[in-house]
Amino acid sequence: MAPHADSPAVNSIERLPAPPRPAMSASPPRILIIGAGSRGNAYARATGRSTNGVVVAVAEPIAYKRQQLGARYIWGKSGPSEGQEFEDWKQFLAWEQERRAKAARGDNVPKGVDAAFICVLDEMHKEVIVGLAPLGLHIMCEKPLATSLGDCLSIYKSLLPELPNTAPSKIFSIGHVLRYSPHNMLLRKLLLEDKVIGEIMSINHTEPVGWWHFTHSYVRGNWRRESTTAPSLLTKSCHDIDVLLWLLCSPPPNSTRPAHIPTTVSSSGALQYFNKSRKPTAAGNATNCLSCPIETSCKYSAKRIYLGPKLRGLYTGNKNWPVDIVVPDIEECMHKGGLDGGEAALTAKLAEDYDQNTPDSEISAKNWFGRCVYEADNDVCDDQVVTMTWDNDPLPKVNQDNEKALAGRGAKTAVFHMVAHTKKICDRYSHIYGADGEIYADSETITVEDFNTGAKKIYKPHMAGGGHGGGDDGLARQFILAVDAVKNHGTDVAEAQKAHVGCSLEEVIRSHAMVFAAEEARLGKKVLDFPEWWKREVEATLMK
Repeated sequence: MAPHADSPAVNSIERLPAPPRPAMSASPPRILIIGAGSRGNAYARATGRSTNGVVVAVAEPIAYKRQQLGARYIWGKSGPSEGQEFEDWKQFLAWEQERRAKAARGDNVPKGVDAAFICVLDEMHKEVIVGLAPLGLHIMCEKPLATSLGDCLSIYKSLLPELPNTAPSKIFSIGHVLRYSPHNMLLRKLLLEDKVIGEIMSINHTEPVGWWHFTHSYVRGNWRRESTTAPSLLTKSCHDIDVLLWLLCSPPPNSTRPAHIPTTVSSSGALQYFNKSRKPTAAGNATNCLSCPIETSCKYSAKRIYLGPKLRGLYTGNKNWPVDIVVPDIEECMHKGGLDGGEAALTAKLAEDYDQNTPDSEISAKNWFGRCVYEADNDVCDDQVVTMTWDNDPLPKVNQDNEKALAGRGAKTAVFHMVAHTKKICDRYSHIYGADGEIYADSETITVEDFNTGAKKIYKPHMAGGGHGGGDDGLARQFILAVDAVKNHGTDVAEAQKAHVGCSLEEVIRSHAMVFAAEEARLGKKVLDFPEWWKREVEATLMK
């Protein structure tokens, strides 16, 4: 791809610095991590590196994961103290209720926590959020909020029990990390505040999942089946839909204008490739890579992906994702047996397989990372397009000023494409077309072309460490800043939510609802009137 190859020479390049780490308060926010998988570790790492909070406890049923996160980010080599580790969120809930009862009696008790990062399996989010609601903790929930619209709305009602009053009593954030990367924060400022290309007319936004990354997560891994998780548009791309609504629907900062709600949504897509019809003839009846006659020449070979020296396999020296997803205690295996020990542990895991006599309940209950990608039990889309449209929706005119009435509220279109078969791995890119210019943004740089002057300017935001272009760190920083503002600086919850998190509960529900509407449109091969769908599926449910 060579966007803007015929454009004039670059007039300027602006390099932007990293955002500073917030100052620590005398009593910094105390954080509980629920779920010590890859996302729990990502937020624990981000908290220690980029925020003014401290991780003080972890809840995780798998002992090795719990102890590993604790040793890295909480208790170090000294081992856990009371109130620092729990086998699950329910054990924490019971302990915290007892701690508060003791404190009320005047007993000397450990400090509690102010907030929790919920990083359990997607289908458990509702249970955890609703279950913890009586504690009144500030919550950051990893995306998606839940795996069904009904569960999303149940969570919404549990967080706002006095509906229709929508004033929040606690800070709530969702793991839509794309909002918080330096790249996307600058992109939004350029579009909505600086208006560098004038009124936005359309956006084409692509999420390139990555040819082997898709097989890891959506053919062999956790998110391969709708029946046990959810459609890939939700589990993989809900924050892409969210970022499009953030750019085109939500008003700019400090604006009192209402959201510009999309008019229609449609979608098409399917599981195009990873099924038996695409299986190479030479593979025969093999169902596992380790017994396949063409394993050495197949690009999807599990040995190549998880052990080999060319991608992110063990032989590259990598002991993190995706290797530690296959064998969570890979570091311990290698500590005891060196590289041979790690290879043996991975090989044993990749050799696991099932046949026609294996109950479906057993197949769906775990991951099969050595399974042939053409013989797996996956059913989620590997290619999908979503189209959202907006009509002109002017505000009441002031002095007959049509331009101001339509500012940010004119007709426009957004097209999103999630595609598995790409070299890029989750490095999103967007073409944005405006009345006065166009932008190409590729997760690293933002190139602005001005139709009026012919000028071209390139912005290079700080490339933060961590996941999602610094979005993991950015989200953790902003969420904990909001908690700190409420805890230590007397800030109203609603004010802190708006100033630091920058995303309301209604926006969280709207972006998830758009995903569910898009799926309904895809399955029904139709174009949905989104406002009517919202009234029927969301407002009617909330009024019950």
